[in-house]
Amino acid sequence: MWYNPAMDSVIKNLPEDPVLLKKLLAEKHSEIEHLKSEIELLQEKINILLAKRFGPSSEKQTIDISGQFDEAEDDQESTESEEPETIEVPAHNRKKPKRKPLPKGLPREDVIHDLPVEERICSVDSSELVEVGREVSEQLEIIPAQIKVIRNIRIKYGCPHCHKGIKTAAMPPQPIPKSMAAPGLLAYIVTSKYVDGLPLYRQTSMLQRIGMDLSRSTLSNWMIKLGILIQPLINLLRDHLLASGYIQMDETTVQVLNEKDRPATSKSYMWVQRSFSPGGNIILFDYDPTRKQEVPKRLLEGFSGYLQTDGYAGYNLVGSLDAIILFACWAHARRKFDEAVKALGKKGKLKPGRAQKGLSFIQSLYQVERRSKKMTPDERLKFRQEHARPILDKFRNWLDKALPEVPPKSALGMALGYTDNFWPRLIIYLDNGRLEIDNNGVENAIRPFVMGRKGWLFSSATRGADASANLYSLIETAKANGHEPYRYLHHIFKELPKAEKIDQFEALLPMNLTPKAIS
Repeated sequence: MWYNPAMDSVIKNLPEDPVLLKKLLAEKHSEIEHLKSEIELLQEKINILLAKRFGPSSEKQTIDISGQFDEAEDDQESTESEEPETIEVPAHNRKKPKRKPLPKGLPREDVIHDLPVEERICSVDSSELVEVGREVSEQLEIIPAQIKVIRNIRIKYGCPHCHKGIKTAAMPPQPIPKSMAAPGLLAYIVTSKYVDGLPLYRQTSMLQRIGMDLSRSTLSNWMIKLGILIQPLINLLRDHLLASGYIQMDETTVQVLNEKDRPATSKSYMWVQRSFSPGGNIILFDYDPTRKQEVPKRLLEGFSGYLQTDGYAGYNLVGSLDAIILFACWAHARRKFDEAVKALGKKGKLKPGRAQKGLSFIQSLYQVERRSKKMTPDERLKFRQEHARPILDKFRNWLDKALPEVPPKSALGMALGYTDNFWPRLIIYLDNGRLEIDNNGVENAIRPFVMGRKGWLFSSATRGADASANLYSLIETAKANGHEPYRYLHHIFKELPKAEKIDQFEALLPMNLTPKAIS
């Protein structure tokens, strides 16, 4: 055994009184246990960081949920052999992949490849060959973006006698008056930035390659003016959203360089709302410099119904209003248990325990949702009561037993604590077949913004952030209602300047237009 000379002085300084010695040993034992607990927590954090850095980003876990809820005693950790189970995979034949057919709607150009006349002779009896069929193969070709100049020629008329009373044909209303930009160009630039994530400075270089020299500031000004142009549509979409009775809400960061009384490095926020209704889905973005609870209160003024959010406390103010029923998202609870599984590292794969057990409960709830996906709200409500409620009852019993036995600061303890704290909000979805089990709908709506932000990084001023919010709102709502973004925007930029009455604006909303109706 390794000898440490320093131990001699430690042993000499030990008290001779047995009572004092026992007290000292108890203190040292408590200190060791505390350090062991700290080491376990640090190891969990390391495992989580390693999983995030090197593991798959998906939250899917291969956990067997069959027969998971038969016995209450199943909550104890497995004591069986740690030998990994051997799984036999039957042999299979790899099928040769088939080429996907090219879309039928694309225009076709036939290129005929024929034999020279001198080769149309039979090699057997020298007879002249005749056509007996054709072999057709298709290739996909692309024509790079082309630009053209539209010359608007306005005919002028005048009196040949008095040489007065000159009349000139009116110019059709334009999306940006007195601008060189036609609706198609504007739709192209908006789609490239807000759908494809191409920042304006890259677009200026791309446009220069095809002969169009436009500055970044010009494109920026166009985006701001288009954000103002579509404001009437955004106002109508907000009215429909607030009348929907069910909204999902989330927020993400955005950087705005020139904000009043704020440094350029300050974080601002893009608040996102999504409604689900038979008349069509609506997605709205709103820029605000803060994440304060007054923001959702302002955005939801006049709303009555269900509001689904994550666990952010900023929504508690609106949740306290009588008109709003605030409920939570099971995906966030699942994320906590998934993190607890990853915190176990290799140990968790060999010896499944409570983290996997908690995750399996949630997976069973999602299995119920998959089976009821195509049902009507009434059918789904009944199906949830029959299948999801028993799972939740067993989950609750298991949760109550596990909570006092798990350190609250551990990854599993935080997963258990999160689920316990939000339990009343998590089970509200059971009472209405129209409600979703999670907030993924609005999180998916945020994703295009987050991906685009990686390219354009920031907005220069608040006007640009507001314009971006409006344009993202219209584009994502159009996509949610089955429209191809460029075609829809091209149509809107042509027709919106002509609209004068409320019904004309209503007719241009994404849910009131079919993709086939767009010219």
